[in-house]
Amino acid sequence: MTLDQYRSHAKVYFDPLVAIAIRCRLTPNFFTIAALLASAGAGILFFLRMELWAVIAVALNAFCDAMDGAVAREMKAQSKRGDFLDHAVDRYADIFIITGIFAGGMVPWQIGVFALTGVLMASYLGTQAQAVGVGRYYGGLLGRADRLVMIMAVGIIDLLVPLSFYGLSLIGWMLILFGFFGHITAFQRFAYVWAKVE
Repeated sequence: MTLDQYRSHAKVYFDPLVAIAIRCRLTPNFFTIAALLASAGAGILFFLRMELWAVIAVALNAFCDAMDGAVAREMKAQSKRGDFLDHAVDRYADIFIITGIFAGGMVPWQIGVFALTGVLMASYLGTQAQAVGVGRYYGGLLGRADRLVMIMAVGIIDLLVPLSFYGLSLIGWMLILFGFFGHITAFQRFAYVWAKVE
């Protein structure tokens, strides 16, 4: 069960912000592009080892990512083009953030690549379910919302209490979990879709 499945429950908290955004004439695409820029900033900041600012940028990415869909639904402006843009931006955001972490030397690159492949395959199979007519599927152990929450939480803990286990920081172990559970999630989503299509 992933946090992605509880998006509708967060609606009550976003409604006042959505109303303000619409009043300010901010479009869903504005928030999608803002999410992309925030994730690029997070990647650069992780690369520069400015972890506190990187975590703040990840939080901004998560906020904008939630707002684009919420604003689109409220404005009744949902479209295939907007959905396509959102998914493309989300994948680039994953790449920016995770690459920034391992390219900056916070973890060995092999662990970074393992995490990145798990994340991308899990996300790909979730949206591919929609492409083959099953509908978007957020099931599995680890979704995008889970990853963003983990990056923020572990990033803050690592700043406050820098710990190391077997030569790896908490962020390093987090990326191992991203890779491990990402590939398990990809398999779960593959199995679900395989059973639904002929």
